[in-house]
Amino acid sequence: MPDFVAAVDQGTTSTRFMIFDHGGNEIARHQLEHEQILPKPGWVEHDPTEIWERTRSVIESTFTKTNLSVSDLAALGITNQRETTVVWNRRTGRPYCNAIVWQDTRTDRIAAELERSGKGDVIRRKAGLPPATYFSGGKLQWILENIEGVREDAENGEAIFGTTDTWLLWNLTGQHVTDPTNASRTMLMDLETLAWDDELLSFFNIPRQMLPEIKPSSGFFGTTRSDGPLHGELAVTGDLGDQQAATVGQVCFRPGEAKNTYGTGNFLLLNTGHELVRSKHGLLTTLCYQFGDDKPVYALEGSIAVTGSAVQWLRDQLGIISGAAQSETLASQVADNGGIYFVPAFSGLFAPYWRSDARGAIVGLTRATTNAHVARATLEAICYQSRDVVQAMENDSGVKLDVLRVDGGVTANQLCMQMQADILGVPVSKPVVAETTALGAAYAAGLAVGFWKSTAELEQNWNEDRRWQPSWSEEQRAAGYAGWQKAVGRTLDWVDVN
Repeated sequence: MPDFVAAVDQGTTSTRFMIFDHGGNEIARHQLEHEQILPKPGWVEHDPTEIWERTRSVIESTFTKTNLSVSDLAALGITNQRETTVVWNRRTGRPYCNAIVWQDTRTDRIAAELERSGKGDVIRRKAGLPPATYFSGGKLQWILENIEGVREDAENGEAIFGTTDTWLLWNLTGQHVTDPTNASRTMLMDLETLAWDDELLSFFNIPRQMLPEIKPSSGFFGTTRSDGPLHGELAVTGDLGDQQAATVGQVCFRPGEAKNTYGTGNFLLLNTGHELVRSKHGLLTTLCYQFGDDKPVYALEGSIAVTGSAVQWLRDQLGIISGAAQSETLASQVADNGGIYFVPAFSGLFAPYWRSDARGAIVGLTRATTNAHVARATLEAICYQSRDVVQAMENDSGVKLDVLRVDGGVTANQLCMQMQADILGVPVSKPVVAETTALGAAYAAGLAVGFWKSTAELEQNWNEDRRWQPSWSEEQRAAGYAGWQKAVGRTLDWVDVN
């Protein structure tokens, strides 16, 4: 057995390739950003060809830096930004248009019509999701209706669909496949059967032949082409949507264990075991993972659209910081938020509100407000949105959170993590290997080929790097959250959704 397992982590803003050893330690990585294309307000796109080229480049650069080759790897896993929708030609391999990104809101009328017609209740029951702009089904319907030639080619079996995992798997192996975690984010898969559902497909008028084959998250997806970026044949044996991959990377294998990933957005998942828990408080019922022929494991998820990207907004649009790390320095210059709250509802609000009519707002401004207060309110917004989700999870599951496991880029911000502990009132724990998304994909791939024997072996790899204990009083916590809820109320009903 070779010494290492590799993973491609295709995210919203960048793609990275990482190599891990048997202890789950990072051996090497290379990462490249790709362009965020914003053609109209509310529209967010990526160039699928650029994403594939970046993937090729990060793989080849990692091998060059390390002097490793495909023969040093036992398997390859893939993890990806979910819901982002790609349609390409089966024969030529060329995309028909840019990918429509999960943050994109152009399908708001499709979602509203599903709700009005009563189909929303069927989607909730079968797919575990509310009709929302977030998910792939509406995006695929929009492409079929608006991009010339796609409908005809789809009917002829030429135009095919996938999220970015499927797009990369097609380019790496020639197989048109996905896994249940990604399929569960389309509004097209039945959560109980883990199969595409004809009734759901009819709601969006999507030809079934466009869809990839659904295979277990840990299992055989195909073999890399020898003329591809790995320059050799390697079994691809892991595929998980990024948030489910992070849950596996955080070894949340027991019901009641939860993790929060801080990236472009925030994604909090609670493992509910083999039980399919229907949310009554605005959360998503989703697949957590399916390993081989084992019964699927489910999760409750709270998805937050804008967290880390709010810090990017301070940098790129407002210009009040020069880099993400400076947000901590600037926010530390003031002791509190000065009475202001920032609700970054740039593309509406996701869990637990699901309001596409909301837009961002900074409230409570006075003449005394400074850049430092805005920076602090931005970090607090990350934490308050996470509290909204934790509260909904506790209400749905009846499980009180004891500790929150965290990962992702924002966890490097010590002030933000301390705020998170204060606002939640529970300890926040960060593992030694913070890149849990790529690690989770590697774990799924390694389990399939026997590189790791069991999930118990993976649990032994997890080690805590840092823990933040809450320091606020209950009165502080309650007052701060009441102000946040008031601020959220000010963002609603801003956009007319017909």
